[in-house]
Amino acid sequence: MKKIVYFVLTTMVVGISMLTSTSCNDGETYAEQKDKEKRYIGKFIADNEFVGPIKVISEQQFYAQDTTTNVEKNEFVLFNDDGIYMQIVQKGEGKSLIEMAKEMPDSTVSKVLLCRFLEYDIESSDTTYQNLYTTSIVDKMLCKYSHYGRSYNASFTEGHMLSHYGVTVPEGWLKPLDYIRIPKDVAKIAKVRLIVPHSSGTTTASGYVLPYYYEISYQLGK
Repeated sequence: MKKIVYFVLTTMVVGISMLTSTSCNDGETYAEQKDKEKRYIGKFIADNEFVGPIKVISEQQFYAQDTTTNVEKNEFVLFNDDGIYMQIVQKGEGKSLIEMAKEMPDSTVSKVLLCRFLEYDIESSDTTYQNLYTTSIVDKMLCKYSHYGRSYNASFTEGHMLSHYGVTVPEGWLKPLDYIRIPKDVAKIAKVRLIVPHSSGTTTASGYVLPYYYEISYQLGK
């Protein structure tokens, strides 16, 4: 009886191993997926339907230009630590969250941010979600910045991103906050363009190793 049970269990383990091996062999490895993502980003940088060919500048040049990107030259700065590309279209007026935090007794500030955005799947060449043209719809996130920890803690509270991806705000959406000012006046809002690799993207992006292009504006809410 023990021999029969052992045989059945062994057969099951071998069968599962074969299925797992076949599944892995049929699919791409993570390294292959990352290489493919890199190629798609490179192709998008070379030309795209939104801004045309992109001129990539280094962080050193970005800081030498007082953390600005020349929109006329279509400059995007590449951040080496996370692979995010960013173009600042409008810096915005008012104060940054960093400046606001410095004025608080505990060096921490918590604000509601209103965001209008377009999200574009670079690999499939498809606009997935956007609220740029619907004035009644705006995405909201609650963003807390600690100057001591130099860190952001943010969550979506309303809008498309919350509905489709949950409360977690991707790192790519938080990256611009170090370099822009966030006013209440809609006429003076900050605007950026981003290329976000999967490692700094949504749960879908990270799960499927997909790069996304974003156009996002930031404004103070209540």
